[in-house]
Amino acid sequence: MDSINDKWLTIEELVAYLKMGRTKLYTMAQKGEIPGSKIGNQWRFDREEIDVWIKSGRAAKKENKQAERL
Repeated sequence: MDSINDKWLTIEELVAYLKMGRTKLYTMAQKGEIPGSKIGNQWRFDREEIDVWIKSGRAAKKENKQAERL
């Protein structure tokens, strides 16, 4: 996958990059839980922003809060 090094990732590239499900990532994007931009009817994700988001712990904090509610 050569495009994984591109600045902007499609949803399919993000699925491969994060090893997460497509539906889960769409839901997170629609709720604003993951940094992304909707351009027309397609989502794009800045790889650097995704890396910062993961390293900041915001991804884990959101998941932990959801698990506590169950």
